[in-house]
Parts: sequence; structure tokens; C-alpha cells
Amino acid sequence: MKNDPKKFDWNTVGLDFGNWEDEKLWALNIPSSKLDIKELEWHLDCPFWVHDNGERYTVTPREVLHREDGTTKEQAMVIKADISYPIDIYYNHDKWLILDGIHRLVKLYQAGAQEIEVRIITDEKLPLILSGEPIEMPSW
Repeated sequence: MKNDPKKFDWNTVGLDFGNWEDEKLWALNIPSSKLDIKELEWHLDCPFWVHDNGERYTVTPREVLHREDGTTKEQAMVIKADISYPIDIYYNHDKWLILDGIHRLVKLYQAGAQEIEVRIITDEKLPLILSGEPIEMPSW
């Protein structure tokens, strides 16, 4: 049975530091390192993605893995994901948070990867990518 995305507790995710700009994130010169994929698996149960009907924050990566109804567009995004790029992560609220690369995570998870390439965004680097705008979260 599918969980109701409108009951998801977004406070558990750790997006309380504001929004960031992908272009600034991608431009950072940060070496990659290895991380156990288990450290990021919690992302699979967060409704980050858009349903095929256009409703935001209603599809989890795990639902895409299971090819549930309404996930066709996100399935296509996972197929297109270029896993030659590392996943960008930031440590917040005692866990690693993906800033860029959830589709890559899903593709690597599907492939059975145990360790994945990541770029760790430190507290010192975070201000370099922040946009100054809050993250637009669902307001059900």
C-alpha cells in the first residue's frame, strides 16, 4: 500500500539551510571519494519527485524502482542518469543529504552498487552555492 505523500514529515529531511544553485554546485572543485550506498538509502522513501500527472512531491524513488503507476517520467530520468558523475552530498542533521544526484543514486542502487562516488560539500563550501532563497516545500 502506498504511503500518503501529504503525510510525509519534511522536517526529517534536513533542508533547513536554504536553497542552492546547481550551477554553483557543479562548478565547485571538490575531489570525489567513496561512500557506502547504505548511507544514502533513506532518500528512496522521500517523495522528492513529480507524478506523471504533474503533482510535485508525490513520488518516491522507491516507487520508481517498483515501477508504480504515475512514475513513468521519473523512470525515464533514472535511465538517462549519467553515473559517471559523483553524487553531491552535504552532512546535515546527522545524515548525508543528496544535493544533486538522486536519479544517479537510484540507477546505482538498481545496479547493485555497494560503494558510490560522492563529492562532500563541507560547511565551508556550502555558502558558495546557496541562492539566498528558501526551498519551496509542499504546503498541503
